[in-house]
Amino acid sequence: MSENFANLGLSTAVTNAVVDAGYTIPTDIQQKAIPHILEKRDVVGIAQTGTGKTASFVLPMLTLLEKGRARARMPRTLILEPTRELAAQVHENFEKYGKNHKLTVALLIGGVSFEEQNKKLDRGADVLIATPGRLIDHFERGRLLMTGVDIFVIDEADRMLDMGFIPDIERISSLLPKRRQTLFFSATMPDEVARLTHKFLNNPVQLESARQNSTADTITQSVLKVGSKPFEKRAALRDQLDQAKDLKNAIIFCNRKRDIATLERSLVKHGYDAGALHGDMDQKSRMDTLAKFKANKLKLLVASDVAARGLDIPDVSHVYNFDVPTHAEDYVHRIGRTGRAGRDGTSITLVTKADNKYLDAIEKLIQKKLDWAQSDKAASAAPVEAKSPARDTSERKKPEQKRPERTKRPEQPQKTEAQKPQNTTNVQKLPASENKQSNTRHQNNRAQKNKQDAVPFGQSDQVPAFLLRPVRQAS
Repeated sequence: MSENFANLGLSTAVTNAVVDAGYTIPTDIQQKAIPHILEKRDVVGIAQTGTGKTASFVLPMLTLLEKGRARARMPRTLILEPTRELAAQVHENFEKYGKNHKLTVALLIGGVSFEEQNKKLDRGADVLIATPGRLIDHFERGRLLMTGVDIFVIDEADRMLDMGFIPDIERISSLLPKRRQTLFFSATMPDEVARLTHKFLNNPVQLESARQNSTADTITQSVLKVGSKPFEKRAALRDQLDQAKDLKNAIIFCNRKRDIATLERSLVKHGYDAGALHGDMDQKSRMDTLAKFKANKLKLLVASDVAARGLDIPDVSHVYNFDVPTHAEDYVHRIGRTGRAGRDGTSITLVTKADNKYLDAIEKLIQKKLDWAQSDKAASAAPVEAKSPARDTSERKKPEQKRPERTKRPEQPQKTEAQKPQNTTNVQKLPASENKQSNTRHQNNRAQKNKQDAVPFGQSDQVPAFLLRPVRQAS
């Protein structure tokens, strides 16, 4: 086992840059991966988040790139990243560790002008870092040839090889030369995804610095039972933020983008220093928000899973899962934003009754039972299992019980003629005998009308109905 970077076979220029960055002892995955990469072997590297996977391929690539020169529009190496933030972060690593080299690094991501990216490609890129969509756009525009790629890196392989990325990866792979070196790095590698690696790698060396899908021991993990209504969850989250000890900063993960905006507005309204980060934001806003959070100018970052993969923010003290991730692997990546490089971290997941199946999948994946946190405010605000008195089934009326009979209204005494309200319109009242004659006349008229209905109007002695009405006499 190597004790320092100088014994791994790296060049002097790279070793000096690593020392200047403040690192002296390589991590376990770096010690295992770097020698194989320098030997031009295909590698599958699996390690926990925060263990230096990025440097595991950046450092040997810098050493291998010291020989040779890039040609216009023909990059020498290609690194694919699932998100713009990860691509920008890898670009920063090349600038930090490659300061003693004169290499051209091109970053192809969405949300940035094509013109500036084309200038870098025309000069010739030794290293090309890209997201799949933007890379294909440049190729289809005829601005890029990939027949000169010697090293092909797929970072966060489990996400890149997810169902939505497979067609893009297969197409890009077909554009590369067959004689190349391919590197896969990820924190998780499900069995169904691992089978796909055989399509892209040739006799790879599989390296594991820890058990797959495991979480760092430096992270204190717990779950909190909350109500299912959004305002109950927001109240429980604020309660946890107020109770947290040594809260320096925190990332709060949501499953849906609309919930991110709602939660961020709610936190700001209640006086918390919060910002949002998700895929629908423009690139400038995303980078500005991330830069503020890294510089400790923003305390709370409400984010989607775009911030769960590989972002290197070394000193995040807390991670909150406002929503339980529907994919268990995402839980490993989310909480991996804290407890990095041997630091202590805390993760708390808010769980509703409907999230139990997702929680079971997470515990099965990480092979660990999570502790339940206690919160008096959250329990009183949203008891998941306790029955509400208004909904207690024991108080409901049983179906077989008969409804009580309605009490009859007391009979009202008959009003006398003097008590009856008088009609303001003076209508001449007919005597009883005339009233009977009037009723008989109306019955005869109706019979006559029914008889005449069969005859077309205007061809009989039919009398209009308004002429049959009794005449009111003015007073």
